[in-house]
Amino acid sequence: MAVLIEGISVVMQISALYEAFGGDLEAFKEDVPNMTLCMDSDLARVGFMSPIDVESYIRGLEQRGMVYLDEGMARDIIVIDQHQGILARCDWVEFGHIDWQGDAKKPVAAARLLGTDEHQIFTPDDWSYEQSLTRSFVFVPAGQEDKSLRFLRHEDNLDVYLNLVTGKEVYSGRTGER
Repeated sequence: MAVLIEGISVVMQISALYEAFGGDLEAFKEDVPNMTLCMDSDLARVGFMSPIDVESYIRGLEQRGMVYLDEGMARDIIVIDQHQGILARCDWVEFGHIDWQGDAKKPVAAARLLGTDEHQIFTPDDWSYEQSLTRSFVFVPAGQEDKSLRFLRHEDNLDVYLNLVTGKEVYSGRTGER
């Protein structure tokens, strides 16, 4: 089995979550700051659009005893970018693309426990390809924001920008402080 990867995803081993949350996965689910959680039997994934929110979320997991990096190697947590892939050395997860519902025109980024051979992908509740970040993703490299986006406002957990190329507003979901 596999979990959806969109934006910047924090992927955790279920076994480590059990330990960190005292065997109570419901407590873990209640601690997730947005509606992007998806899980298979081995991995849980929470997605973000801001590196700052990723760092904040990982700090919270580490306060529960989970370990992100141990001498440069991912132990309980790994960060996976939708376009760049796995962002640190990791010997327990693999990243790739799966054709959504068998349609080769709809590749979806996914991660699965290394060594598994399943192609079923788990997505957040209410996720649909047509409304997904996968379908409409616009990537702006760090340090390039000023060249293509102008910040307009923050509202309802969203940073709103004007795309200077298209003239349209674009949104970045946020879970933390700006």
